[in-house]
Amino acid sequence: MFRTIIIEDSNLYRRLLKETLQVSFPDMEVLEAKDGEEALASITLTPPQLIFMDIKLPGLSGLELTRKIKDQYPEITIIILTSYDLPEYREAAYQYRADHFLSKCSTTKEGIISLVETILSQHPMNMK
Repeated sequence: MFRTIIIEDSNLYRRLLKETLQVSFPDMEVLEAKDGEEALASITLTPPQLIFMDIKLPGLSGLELTRKIKDQYPEITIIILTSYDLPEYREAAYQYRADHFLSKCSTTKEGIISLVETILSQHPMNMK
């Protein structure tokens, strides 16, 4: 089963994103974590294929967590999410080896679904 984890400290945003993914991709397992510590425990137990990562998290930042995950699991696709769509954040996300960068403010539900469809179509474990 294709596994996704949403690492986001906002309960509301995490819940809305999870609902969007579950409705659009009913065969996808969607897990949640509110911070880096919880995320690392889940990833170590059962690595996902896709991660949605908030850039600002309590404790370990989303950027630091991205680098740590990519060091151990380079095959996991990581999408950085942020409310701060600034060029320096975008650049930092890619320097820390994120695969994609999305603004929470300007990315639509359809945009997220389209990106996930593209990722799934390119993944060896695709769900089609």
